[in-house]
Amino acid sequence: MSETRINWYRTKIDKETLRELTQKSDAWGLAQSLGHLALGVATGYITWHVCVERIWWAIIPAFFLHGTVTSFMGVGAACHELSHGTVFKTKWLNDFFYGLFSFISWSNPVWFRTSHMKHHQYTLHQPDDLEVILPAHFGLKDFLNSLQIGFEHVRYPIRKHLRYSLGRVKGEWDERIFPPEKPELRRALFNWSRFILIGHIALAAGFIAIGQWILIPIALIPFYSNWLNLLVAVPQHLGLQAEVDDFRMSCRTVLLHPINAFLYWQMNYHLEHHMYAAVPFFRLKKLHELIKHDCPEPNQGLADTWREIIMIQSFQDKNKSVAYDQWSRGKEPQFIAADGRMEDPEQTPSSRISPTEIPVARAQA
Repeated sequence: MSETRINWYRTKIDKETLRELTQKSDAWGLAQSLGHLALGVATGYITWHVCVERIWWAIIPAFFLHGTVTSFMGVGAACHELSHGTVFKTKWLNDFFYGLFSFISWSNPVWFRTSHMKHHQYTLHQPDDLEVILPAHFGLKDFLNSLQIGFEHVRYPIRKHLRYSLGRVKGEWDERIFPPEKPELRRALFNWSRFILIGHIALAAGFIAIGQWILIPIALIPFYSNWLNLLVAVPQHLGLQAEVDDFRMSCRTVLLHPINAFLYWQMNYHLEHHMYAAVPFFRLKKLHELIKHDCPEPNQGLADTWREIIMIQSFQDKNKSVAYDQWSRGKEPQFIAADGRMEDPEQTPSSRISPTEIPVARAQA
């Protein structure tokens, strides 16, 4: 791991304004956290009710709705923002809700906080950030898979926590962020996975004991219907440039419907979030207004975002060495070198490539 310090470009903001933007708030944190939990309890109750009352036609829609809401409680939204410690002014409240959402979503908070810190320090710079690796592809098969519950959806998190609970670290990224010379960090990782497994087993046994086994898929196995979470989260970096010191080239901001933005904890302002990670989610919209003059135009909703991504992926299928230039959004699409470190004068970050030129660029690669 090189861990070379990156001199990130950030749009200038005066110190007083930045100080105001980075103020945490227990009120905002409670409103978001309790609101999200209340919505999850409500959809969970509806799902339980239609199952108990055997309202057969409503069972699949109820699980679909409940899974959609709870899928945002993990690292794709709630845990993601809480891991930064920027939400609550009172530290123990932030830690409590981070732990609670992590438990609900089977997310190991030690793993994610450690990994995500590296992701922000070295965004899309390999080998220092292996949390997100570009180029990547998200297709129709991936979307259809997100609409259902499958064996792998359940097996993967359980297997991962079993491995950690046995004190085993496996894989290149895990070995790097949890090296043997950090035994205390490893111990915290292992203990959290043990707590998650034991806690869920105990709750499952309790549900069975009181004759409410249906609560197991409702409350304990939220591994289904994460389609909307993927649609809003996958675009964060997809199709954009890696190995650059400018978040405006590597992070995408999408203007979402208020309901989607609430579920997503305002992480749709992803360029802003990376540029000033200390700004809590509830002030990212204000940050966006302050710096948008210096940034590419944001995507206007999910439909606009995915039309763009489909276009990008169609060109990347022809030439994986190019990435989309966000500064061309709203105009004729332009492509640049996918790897900002490339030295070929035809593929440097400053060199714009028209889609009609991509086959030529491919031949030169």
